[in-house]
Amino acid sequence: MIYHVIPKDEKNHWDANLGRPYAPASLAADGFVHCSPDERTTLAVVNAFYRTPGRPLLALLLDEERLGARCEWEAAAPAPPPGAAEDVLFPHVFGPLDREAVVGVLEVVWDQEGRATGLRPV
Repeated sequence: MIYHVIPKDEKNHWDANLGRPYAPASLAADGFVHCSPDERTTLAVVNAFYRTPGRPLLALLLDEERLGARCEWEAAAPAPPPGAAEDVLFPHVFGPLDREAVVGVLEVVWDQEGRATGLRPV
């Protein structure tokens, strides 16, 4: 299982064309869809890159075997975010996300200091 974080308002876009794969903005901007390998790393990514307004955030749970696009596990460049293991590899999906690969949706849980502390079912 791999994780892909989206703003909840983007979920409407994700839900909009159910017959077509989902192509987040990072696919056009970076050439791949950014994903994380586990909940701990997902929370580290959220705390490093998604602490500004745009909440709530969702994490799509993706079954890597159901993806039609190539998925490569790569090291973070230049370094993983604080809270992630130094040797962590990140799954990068080089194409849109097939909707049948989404096997769950979780919402990011925040503490009073504004830090992501967990994921809960939507």
